[in-house]
Amino acid sequence: MRLLYLADIRFPLERANGIQTAETCAALAERGHAVTLLVRDDTAVPRRDPWAFYGITPPPTLRVKRLTLVGSPTRRRVGYVSRALARAVVQGAWDAVFTRDLGVAAYLLRLPRAVRPPVVYESHGLADVVSAELGSLLATAPSASTAKQRRLAGREELVWRRADGYVGITARLVADLESRYGVRANCHVVADGVRLDPRREYEYRPPSGNTVVGYAGHLYPWKGVDTLLRAVAMLPNARALIIGGLPSEPDLARLQLLASTLAIADRVTFTGLLPPREVVPALAAAHLVAIPNSRSRMSSDYTSPLKLFEALAAGRPIVASDLPAFREVLADGANALLVEPDAPEAWAAAIDRLAVDPVLADRLARRAFDDAARYTWAARAERLEAVLAEATGRRTSAARYH
Repeated sequence: MRLLYLADIRFPLERANGIQTAETCAALAERGHAVTLLVRDDTAVPRRDPWAFYGITPPPTLRVKRLTLVGSPTRRRVGYVSRALARAVVQGAWDAVFTRDLGVAAYLLRLPRAVRPPVVYESHGLADVVSAELGSLLATAPSASTAKQRRLAGREELVWRRADGYVGITARLVADLESRYGVRANCHVVADGVRLDPRREYEYRPPSGNTVVGYAGHLYPWKGVDTLLRAVAMLPNARALIIGGLPSEPDLARLQLLASTLAIADRVTFTGLLPPREVVPALAAAHLVAIPNSRSRMSSDYTSPLKLFEALAAGRPIVASDLPAFREVLADGANALLVEPDAPEAWAAAIDRLAVDPVLADRLARRAFDDAARYTWAARAERLEAVLAEATGRRTSAARYH
């Protein structure tokens, strides 16, 4: 299948959507599809090799076209959208267009079906809901106005009704869409994934001294790292390993200040941003992995974070916030301990429980390690093929959920 993947992002991009885009395209290409990824050019000097940055060996059927766009953010956006639409409507060039860009999808789906290829859209949250929460989710982002939220909701409905295929990142998200707009055909739930080292072997290492609690991901307030640090402060024999944080954003400095205020700066290691290929190996230094997301609509219903699947792959016991979206992958007492979000005392108790019960820790870690095999990028690409096949008429029916 000839696929055009549209992503209005710098490439490579340090954020999770850049990793997810690169891995999804590579996995589809590895399954024999001819994939063209249309992105913006890198802004770093010197220009980086995106595949070296992501630690991916690109298949020969994967091509990347990086657009050089200049000017204001609005001008760059208009430049990307116009060139993406022009490329997408070249007659006979593509079997399908795939994107997680709501605006691009909406523009394409306003065109007559006769002049465009089938469009498959991947949703990572209701745009109007996410935009309304931004002020509380990100330290640097304002919440959207009511008028903008209405515009975004209108785009959501248009794409839901007209897309030839639809992917929701969680079942909760799809249920939300269905409650708004009704049930639609060719809609699948496909979670994110992880790249596994084929040589990996399970080996649990219980702590012999201090318990090291690892976290990998961005440090935005809604990610809950504040709660994790407060829990560590209650445990004299615990240390924290915090992987992530962009130097251009205020969150790393905010958490470093919190560690100092809690008098645990000497027990917290901040690595800053690491290349994606180094995250899982870095987590090997931890005795357990934490996913402490705060309670929000984004966390509860829409998030399928890469760090969740990296935690599964790490072969360490997991402590995670007890949120509906996480429960689609994690089961309390089976492959993780699920804890009340935003409750440092409960988090401290769960960490201590694993520190003093190596049998429980080993059992949870082993199950998580095994479960990671269900969430590889290759497995994700196979699930996406069901949507693509139905969208292009190559198959008359497909399993609704995966």
